[in-house]
Amino acid sequence: MGEMLALLSATCFAAANVTISRGAGPKGEDNGAFLSILLTASIAGMMWLVQSMQHGWTAINLAGALWFSGAGILTIFIGRVFFYASIQHLGAVRASAVKRLNPLFSVMIGAGLLGESFDRAMLVGMVLIAASFGVLIWQSLQARASSADKPAGTVAATSWSTKLRKLGFFYGPVSAFAYACGYVARKYGLQALPDAAFGTMLGSVVGALVFVLMAQFIGSYRTALRQTFAAFNPWLLAAGLLSSTGQLLYFFALSYSTISRVAMISSVEAVVTIFLTVVVTRSFKQLTGPVLLAVSLGVIGTMFLVVRW
Repeated sequence: MGEMLALLSATCFAAANVTISRGAGPKGEDNGAFLSILLTASIAGMMWLVQSMQHGWTAINLAGALWFSGAGILTIFIGRVFFYASIQHLGAVRASAVKRLNPLFSVMIGAGLLGESFDRAMLVGMVLIAASFGVLIWQSLQARASSADKPAGTVAATSWSTKLRKLGFFYGPVSAFAYACGYVARKYGLQALPDAAFGTMLGSVVGALVFVLMAQFIGSYRTALRQTFAAFNPWLLAAGLLSSTGQLLYFFALSYSTISRVAMISSVEAVVTIFLTVVVTRSFKQLTGPVLLAVSLGVIGTMFLVVRW
């Protein structure tokens, strides 16, 4: 059951990657992240109400609520908002490849904080995923250098951190790390309060509140809030529904299976994203050799990371 849910979740996330890429405006404008958070909260809330009326209300406890709230800040706010920004800057295929850092961080957290075992297969997996990320950065920096209009001295003077931020590679790793931490928090939350729908709803509400709070200080967040209610974008609506469904399915998958097993199956997201990108855009422009190599390294690396199961 958990494996099927994880596969469906990966498919939804892959479809969301493509629709975000099609619907997001120029960098700095609304990319649909806040809309997707609201949709997740609404869908999970309705599921929780229907489930509770049919099977009884789950007893709420403080420990579970706190874990779910923390998971919401990490996955619903930081993870999703930064991942949407990553797609907006990198495109669906490259952003999906960067997302392979998620299982790498999960293993690092598991070994470092939870005392989980660490073996050669996991080391090989981490090296492959790190190489995947390195290939993407190298390819993007090469492309940027070859097309830059500025004199060579000016480009060289730009700091590496600024280059990576402009290329969107700042957002992907932050998102992946937040997701990895959030999934651990969710697992603890489910152990304390075994109600996936309630956990998703609570986490989404907390994530939405944090987004609104941050909008008081960040202009792009204020723009996103206004455009969420002022402009209708069918691509972003579809992206929000798909992201919300994928998040719920992933959450339910964790109820039936381990983090490692779910992460293994979810690695197919990158492959499905490539397929859907070609189908929707009818173009192979994004499927360069380095990008395909990065995706392959990331998927194989994920398999090595969780081969222990």
